[in-house]
Amino acid sequence: MLDKFITPVIKPLLTPIVATLHKLGVTADQLTVVGFLIGMLALPLLAFELWYGALAAIILNRVFDGLDGAMARYAQQSSSAGGYLDITLDFLFYAAVPLGFILANPAQNAIAGALLLAAFIGTGSSFLAFAIAAEKFALDKPQFKYKSFYYLNGLTEGTETIVLFIAFCIWPQHFVWFASIFAAACAITIFTRIHGGYHTLKQLETARR
Repeated sequence: MLDKFITPVIKPLLTPIVATLHKLGVTADQLTVVGFLIGMLALPLLAFELWYGALAAIILNRVFDGLDGAMARYAQQSSSAGGYLDITLDFLFYAAVPLGFILANPAQNAIAGALLLAAFIGTGSSFLAFAIAAEKFALDKPQFKYKSFYYLNGLTEGTETIVLFIAFCIWPQHFVWFASIFAAACAITIFTRIHGGYHTLKQLETARR
């Protein structure tokens, strides 16, 4: 929901960093992989209840996630392969965070964590499945033209997810409540994406006949 407002603010801030990295020969795909590896450090850190260490790993991961896309555009390296790598590693990182809280306290966090993981599967699948169909119909990307695939909006997007992860690390004792509420919000996103995506594709198919 907030991505379309936050992204235009952040993009100009990354340009000087990207320009410097480009001069050093760093590529967008390298930033994607390094950012992923840093983000995955959150899993063991969370499991051992090192909350602020995990928070640092999560924030750095998101910084690298912004840098890789900015680098791809700056260096004119945008590609389907890079977009595929980026979104795949992003979803693995997203899943690692609730898993870390489950490992930290299975008795308390397992059910809420499982609900959140299931919700992530729903939002991710509804998001990516529509992107495949959107490519088939060559749909325009009005709000995220720089993305390598169609970016379907929803109540819970990247910005909201990162705010959630930060809240997890600052107030880990409230993980169950935060995770449960966010899973419910994800359910709304899943419903609206499936409903809106289905009817949009249905109309496109009808128009082609």
